[in-house]
Amino acid sequence: MEISAAGRLEVRITTADVGKRVSVRRLSEPGVAGEKFTDTVGVLTSWTDGVLLITRKSGECVRVAESALVAGKVVPSAPARRRGPATSYEELARVAARAWRPVESERLGGWELRAAGGFTRRANSVLPLGDPGLPLDEALAAVRRWYGERGLPAYVQTATGAEGTQELLCAELERRGWVREVTAEVWTGGLAPVADLAEGTGVVLSREADEAWLARYGRKGVSDVALRVLGSGPSVWFATVPGADGPAAIGRCVVDGRWASFAAVEVDPARRRRGLATAVMAALARRALDEGASAAWLQVETDNAAARALYARMGFAAHHAYHHYREPGDAGTDG
Repeated sequence: MEISAAGRLEVRITTADVGKRVSVRRLSEPGVAGEKFTDTVGVLTSWTDGVLLITRKSGECVRVAESALVAGKVVPSAPARRRGPATSYEELARVAARAWRPVESERLGGWELRAAGGFTRRANSVLPLGDPGLPLDEALAAVRRWYGERGLPAYVQTATGAEGTQELLCAELERRGWVREVTAEVWTGGLAPVADLAEGTGVVLSREADEAWLARYGRKGVSDVALRVLGSGPSVWFATVPGADGPAAIGRCVVDGRWASFAAVEVDPARRRRGLATAVMAALARRALDEGASAAWLQVETDNAAARALYARMGFAAHHAYHHYREPGDAGTDG
């Protein structure tokens, strides 16, 4: 917090700081037990009618009454990362998009409209990296028309919590009634430490997902469209640990320059806690190292405690959160 020479807390932010990352202290709400003050750090997404809206790294939007402010200041937009490979949000977003390609896409200025018959939100959502070239309301209307023509709900994928992420767009979507359906995180880490975690013996690698791999894959009824999405990416590898009655574990990795992505790491429920997920990732990591990669990323949902604990032990750490916003008044899809 900002403290004056006289030792008083000061509010050193104004409406001109909308869009910047700020740290504010406000009086706690009446009747709330505990501390007298509450601190909030995030991007100031609006300041109107005496109310500040601050979007935290998680994507949560906090309302702060101007009258309750006791201190505030602008803080650096991207705090120093303590571990993991250095990267920007935009670099990771583009790498992630190449690892999970739609079957159809179209540009709207700096936005990419993506569709894949409804197989996962990632392949059926707008990736807004830049200006759409239209006022926001017109751009969103064009998005809804495009997905409506394909019989799909319109989704916009956004991110929060890193330099260059889209807190302002999140706030504008929420203001227009778009519904945040899913929040997950992108984690990054070094690739070599993952390869060193296990020998990976017994893991079979293939360029294609065979029937056995698909039988273990969590999404049932995989269509030809889904197969095209799963097989997309610069250099795709599928891992399988064979078992007596089907694969004991599977995984997918896409190598793209210095990056290796991990996805679809799934273990037979009867064989969990035996190190199979680690073995799968180690085998895929070694193959990615052979192809010149050095860094790794993966996506994990915020409520998947077991996966988060596993990835933290492997040396991964959260880079940013991402969200899928669904158009008002429409039903959703999976993934």
